[in-house]
Amino acid sequence: MSFEIAPEWVHVQYPESAKFTEVYGFSGSQGMVNCEGLRFVPKGRPSKTLAVYMHPSSTLQLLPMPPAMARAGVHVLCAGSRFAKNDTPLIMEKVALDLGAYLRHAKEKWGYRKIVLCGWSGGGSLALFYQAQAEKPTLKQTPAGDPIDLSNLIAADAMIFQAAHLSRARMLSEWIDPSVTDEADPDRLDLELDIYNPKCPQQPPYSQEFIGRFRAAQLARMRKRTAWVKDRLHFLGKKSTGEAERSFVTYRTMADLRFMDPAVDPNAGAISASRRPPTPVRSASGASRRCAPGCRSGRSTIPMLTGRAAPAASRRRCWRSRTRPTTRCRSRTPGSSTTRRRARTRAFTSLKAPLITTRGSRSCSSRRWIFV
Repeated sequence: MSFEIAPEWVHVQYPESAKFTEVYGFSGSQGMVNCEGLRFVPKGRPSKTLAVYMHPSSTLQLLPMPPAMARAGVHVLCAGSRFAKNDTPLIMEKVALDLGAYLRHAKEKWGYRKIVLCGWSGGGSLALFYQAQAEKPTLKQTPAGDPIDLSNLIAADAMIFQAAHLSRARMLSEWIDPSVTDEADPDRLDLELDIYNPKCPQQPPYSQEFIGRFRAAQLARMRKRTAWVKDRLHFLGKKSTGEAERSFVTYRTMADLRFMDPAVDPNAGAISASRRPPTPVRSASGASRRCAPGCRSGRSTIPMLTGRAAPAASRRRCWRSRTRPTTRCRSRTPGSSTTRRRARTRAFTSLKAPLITTRGSRSCSSRRWIFV
């Protein structure tokens, strides 16, 4: 049975409780945070359960899955964070606060009894991060050292992951281009590692030795960039001008070996046009391309690269949805390196997760980049 759906605009406003401010998050000048979303309600189908989609820096109402779920009779909210479509200043802990405000609104204003967090792409690690802190808050500050209070989050009742990755930090560690030898000059490259250059002596299929060397060089570049970011934060912290952030660019952040050699991670899906060479390194945008130090600090910290989302997810009892969408999608579930053409969803129903300590998928301003 297919229901007619009635999309409705949602505005959630709540007081800003953080003791520090980001420059471009959608936070009003009167101490209030404003977030916008879209709720899909099936006509003639009341429900006490709400499925909530949220991505740290994107809006998800145009994905095929949310309206498809609504047509199947599920109440669905696509929630936008204060950083929607602008992740340069994104602070993941503040995204968790935004998500918490939506869940509180859903229960207290709309009367829903059960909440299902739906993690698509970067929303997957966000969902795990949020749920961990809602069940057992442990964080008192961001990776940049700014105070944050996550003690009043409302826990969800179930979780679904669709095309989710472990975190932006883990993703960036596998995407950043290690051929860059000078952060101020993206044209100064190490030909041995420049996989998009036809003259590169290393060509697909790549040897295990080269893969290991390439990955090690990626981490080396991230650590070097992290050290620079920490130095910038220290420098800004000592200034008396009130300047807390200073934006910067990290060039060539989309150079995954898998984009060139599918055998590195075999799957039945095709590489999207945005990731076919040489587009990823030449485009004006890209993963973690523009940031400020405090945002970058949380996006690429070494502990976040250990993939804590995967062990946390694996400890949960789970069921796999037998319902497949009508559209062909590529999906990755947390903890899996295999990318599948058909979207499979994994719902985690054992929700106690006191051991999750990951700081979630994280976007970038200088306060977001640090390897803690």
